[in-house]
Amino acid sequence: MCWSLPRQGLPLIAALAALASASGMANASGAQQRGKPSAQAFTMTTSAVTYRTVSFADLPWWEHDDHPAALAAFMKSCERILIASKAGTFVGKSAAAPELLAACHTAGALLGRKPDAKAARVFFEAHFSPHRVIHAGTEGLLTGYYEPLFEGSRKREGVFQVPVFRRPKDLVTLVDETQPPPAGQTMTHARATANGTKPYPTRDEIERGALAGRGLELIYMKDSVDLFFMQIQGSARIKLADGSIIRVTYDGKNGHPYTSIGRYLIDNNIMPADKVSLDGLAKWLRADPERGRKVMVQNASYVFFREQTGKEAQSALGVLQIPLTPHRSLAVDPAFHALGLPVYVSAPTLKHVDRGNPFHRLMIAQDVGGAIKGPERGDLYFGSGGAAGKIAGVTKHPGNLFVLLPVKPGGVTAGIGAGIGAGIGTAVSAPAASPASTKARPAKP
Repeated sequence: MCWSLPRQGLPLIAALAALASASGMANASGAQQRGKPSAQAFTMTTSAVTYRTVSFADLPWWEHDDHPAALAAFMKSCERILIASKAGTFVGKSAAAPELLAACHTAGALLGRKPDAKAARVFFEAHFSPHRVIHAGTEGLLTGYYEPLFEGSRKREGVFQVPVFRRPKDLVTLVDETQPPPAGQTMTHARATANGTKPYPTRDEIERGALAGRGLELIYMKDSVDLFFMQIQGSARIKLADGSIIRVTYDGKNGHPYTSIGRYLIDNNIMPADKVSLDGLAKWLRADPERGRKVMVQNASYVFFREQTGKEAQSALGVLQIPLTPHRSLAVDPAFHALGLPVYVSAPTLKHVDRGNPFHRLMIAQDVGGAIKGPERGDLYFGSGGAAGKIAGVTKHPGNLFVLLPVKPGGVTAGIGAGIGAGIGTAVSAPAASPASTKARPAKP
């Protein structure tokens, strides 16, 4: 994970979608997209962001990417869409558009034939049209996150004294995880009572015993710093005393606004910005436990977990339980991007991921994050374990996003819907300012 302070998008950094109508969009064939854009290339401008049609030739290193890997990641999102569509239900708040369903069906058939690089690339060029995300805000920013590995115990014993809590039964969700909250609403979850909803205990109150005696303990960890970082990442693998490893994943939060402790340390002149890294912050928090606790409780947000079982335990999960793919899953701000859409990420100065080469890669918006805010804010998922953590911990680079929008037969780009922060099935136009987004994954320190 990296330290966009305060961060968390795609996101943390999200976009699984197709757009509701074709009105106002221009004809741009897949063949034209490989070269110069059509003279009628579409540009949509909202009060905050412009989605401008470009050609695939405009995407740096497009033809050199691993398109079969991107196609496999895309299909993981499609599985969720197709199941929901067949059942007549929504994934998120909106039904998937026909253009996206068609692309998903084609992707499934193509994967069954084990496509080569050219076939996979042609699939994306035939079913999507790339759009440059243009805005007046700060330059695009990319960070990274990963799935850490910790030691733990199912019983409180020895060094394992810090509980990881399950989701309480009286915790209710006020804002759908795939949607940004309405303007002015800061609480995303609350406690259900006989007299309506009330704020849930803060991190400080929970650590002081607010949930004790309710049987919510899932596992126990060595210290509160491990738990804090697990809550930041939103998932983890836990190695038990018998050598077995389990996976735990996000299952709601107490609903209080996220506060970046990294930003807190910088703003209060406690730690210089160039020292705020994953390892540096962990060492600082552990050096003086009482001092560390006083800083960690500045973040009132507290995350609950559940154990993954069966097939879903094979990988970390993003929003809507989508299995994440290392180096292909992207967290974004759902106020600007619909979950599940392919997003081409271009970051020329990000060179530590691919043996010194600039980072140019087709990723899939499959996650969100409380600090991933803005039209060109992304959080790159790097996988599990220490090696992934080292990559994520030094990722904080400028970058550009190119969103691939589904096209209708004949090459007409599907329209961008008017709904803000739409979930799977609808692309979005952006509001003047992105409200603090909720997340299936917690926010960064």
